[in-house]
This record gives sequence, C-alpha cells and structure tokens, in this order.
Amino acid sequence: MAAIKPFSLFRSHITVRALARRNPISQARPLFHLPHHFRRAMSYVRATTDEEASAKAAAADADRGAPTIFDKIIAKEIPSTVVYEDEKVLGFRDINPQAPVHVILIPKARDGLTQLSKAEARHEEILGHLLYAAKKVAEKEGILDGFRVVINDGPTACQSVYHLHLHVLGGRQMKWPPG
Repeated sequence: MAAIKPFSLFRSHITVRALARRNPISQARPLFHLPHHFRRAMSYVRATTDEEASAKAAAADADRGAPTIFDKIIAKEIPSTVVYEDEKVLGFRDINPQAPVHVILIPKARDGLTQLSKAEARHEEILGHLLYAAKKVAEKEGILDGFRVVINDGPTACQSVYHLHLHVLGGRQMKWPPG
C-alpha cells in the first residue's frame, strides 16, 4: 500500500490567501472562512515585511545628508500636529500611531545625530534634553502613570528616518517583550 503524504498549505504552491478567495463560479461565498485572528496575523506579517523593506531603503540613503521628513516638519514644509516645542526639541503626533498616545520627539538641529549609535560626547546635552522632553510630553498627555520611550537604531531595528527621534507611547497597557 502506498504511503499518503500529509498535505501542507505552506509547502504547496497554493497560498492560504488564494484559498480564501471567493469561488469564481458562484461568487456567493468564500471557499472557506479564515478566522479573524489568522487574517490579522497575515496582515501583520505583510506590514512587518513592508516596515523592514522601508527601513532597509532608508538606511541606503542615510548618509547622503539630504533633508529628512523631520527636517521638513521642522521647517513647516510638511504639516504636523505639534504637542511639544522648545528651543531645542519638537514633538508631534505620529501619523501611524501604535498607541492612543504616540508622539515623536526630534532635536531641531540634526548635527550629525542620525541615529543613537552615532552619538558623540558633544551630543550628551541634547540626548538628555530629549529624555526630559519625553517626560514633559507624558505629563502633558496624561500618561505619567506609565509610558514607553523607544529609539529605533539602524535597519535591523526598523529605523525608517535617519534623524534621531524618540517615540513616546502610552495610553494603553504595554506588552513585553515589545518586538
């Protein structure tokens, strides 16, 4: 008697997405229903892949010295919702928030500080000032009971803009590990 090979969707040429498409003949109902959590997981994989690709593309252009989107926001060429500003730092709402409160903090003068791993002794003051500004943003946004400060550094960490910036996240329960 011949052995029957187990069927695996992930080893075949048929994708789960293709199987979930509507029946082309009747268009009345899907061939089978994908659970909501599975569809969400698939979109997460796609979003993660896009984020990784964007980070790699940004890293390729990082050292060219061209103005970043953050430089354009500082110059008011691109609109933003400013929530904090002083003489050294600008804080504005992220356009793709990952929490109810998601504010980006940037130094107004890039001064070669494209990522944390490129920091030099001359950057100590602005680095400390950014952290203090994060506390001020948390206070202003009402999340002093718990918030997270994130710095993505380099393509492996999915840094997509090479102008050092902090993400201040809060307003919901954070999970661990984060990434």
